[in-house]
Amino acid sequence: MSTKDLIIAIERLPVAIRMQLLEETLRGLRRDQNREAMSKAASALEVDYRKGGDLTAFTAIDLDSFYEAR
Repeated sequence: MSTKDLIIAIERLPVAIRMQLLEETLRGLRRDQNREAMSKAASALEVDYRKGGDLTAFTAIDLDSFYEAR
């Protein structure tokens, strides 16, 4: 099925179904985009993880109380 045929078939669907198709498509695109971003971030940090060292330095302050300033 060509892209043109697919578009014609989608245009024949009821509006509610077309909206649902669009929402699901966008949800899938966002999921793929998030996966790609996480993969890039993991690749960028891979060298640091392989070197070893102290990757948890900031966790020492996790137990401190946090108060939001307003």
